[in-house]
Amino acid sequence: MTSIARTFALSLGCAATTIFLIMLSIFILRYPMEEREFKTCRVVAAVLNRATVIEGQNLTVRSTPALEELKADSPNLWYVVSAGDLVSEYGSEHRPPLPIAFPYRGPVGLSVFSTHDQKSTFCLDVAQWGSLRLTTMVGEPQVRFGRIARNFLVRSIFPIFLLALAFAATVAVGSALAARFVSRGIARVTHRALAIDPAAPQGSISLSEVPHELKPLVAALNRAFAEIDAYIRMQRRFLGNAAHQLRTPLTLLRAKIEDVPQPALRTELVRDVRRLTSLVSAMLDLARLQNHAIEKRPIDLAQITLDVLADFSPSALDAGIELALEQDGKGPFLVQGVDAAVRSALANLVGNALIHAHGARRIVAALSSDGISIDDDGAGLPAGAEHKLLEPFQTGNTAGDGAGLGLSIVREIMAAHGGELVISSAPGRGTTMSLRFPAAAATVASPQLDLQAR
Repeated sequence: MTSIARTFALSLGCAATTIFLIMLSIFILRYPMEEREFKTCRVVAAVLNRATVIEGQNLTVRSTPALEELKADSPNLWYVVSAGDLVSEYGSEHRPPLPIAFPYRGPVGLSVFSTHDQKSTFCLDVAQWGSLRLTTMVGEPQVRFGRIARNFLVRSIFPIFLLALAFAATVAVGSALAARFVSRGIARVTHRALAIDPAAPQGSISLSEVPHELKPLVAALNRAFAEIDAYIRMQRRFLGNAAHQLRTPLTLLRAKIEDVPQPALRTELVRDVRRLTSLVSAMLDLARLQNHAIEKRPIDLAQITLDVLADFSPSALDAGIELALEQDGKGPFLVQGVDAAVRSALANLVGNALIHAHGARRIVAALSSDGISIDDDGAGLPAGAEHKLLEPFQTGNTAGDGAGLGLSIVREIMAAHGGELVISSAPGRGTTMSLRFPAAAATVASPQLDLQAR
């Protein structure tokens, strides 16, 4: 779509040009009508003057296309052209008695006179030809409007050009100013729209701050913002209620699992319920975080990472995988966030590495100034699989273990913190999943921690 300002300027220019041409046509049409006879005489005199030739003692009016057209359009045309004693006459049978005798001795110029009987008029044009005076008298001429218009344009081309230039300059300046006003009005609306928080679009643009022409558009935007905000609130309420309602059944289920007599089945059921409980807790934390029910506070990533690795140490020991915590520089590392949500996100990454990093012998949690990374030395992911893992119900486990919701929730948690989840992997070289925070700041020095599970 083209620019509104450009389209407006072009449209205004085309409209102004059309109006100017119409006004010029009306002026040409009306102006000769007010002095029809005088304008007609001027055209006819010019035609005869161009056709007149004086050679020695001969005065000849040549047959030119313009003269032939004049004769064809004027059945009662007559004219007398003289220069001193030299005379050329046409249509004498139509010529009435004239009040002027030949040779004419009057002043140079163009005039319109009445005949003796006062029933008609005739044109008298006196022009200086060197030492001679060329006198032309014409009666009953009929001149086409087009020729009168062309003669008018030729004689008035410079004033018309100046008028057109002034008109075009006025239109150009007006278009530029109008386009600027339109652009500034749209820019104000855009600024107000950008000021609305995408996570909470309940704000609206005040109609008193926008031009009248943009009020319907702004009103539609406000209505759309209100509908989007209502939908977001409904989804967040549903997510929070669902997670909250699931906690009680999961607690009862875990209590009943303790009564299962088969140890192997009981262990498997406990693991599944623990994973489901972690997922529900993450959903509830995310819902609370999005609804701003929990205030963000400074949290220590090093301490959280140590606690999460300690929780997963038994599972890592059973799988024969070494867990390690390394940090780049001095710590602890503080970020603004919600402790439970960040713990859930980090636990999800460590749990994914333990379950899905096939062939991994070592998992390292690396702390840096902008966040934390979970690195494994497993088989890695297939090419192009990183983006798919961030979608809901996508999992890197071909066996179908897991719901595929964990990384999607981690991504939402990081988005709520203003950060991001970054996944990088290469077949045969392991996988790195990083939690990047917008303002992770290192403070007090702490020794490097190394937690191993063998």
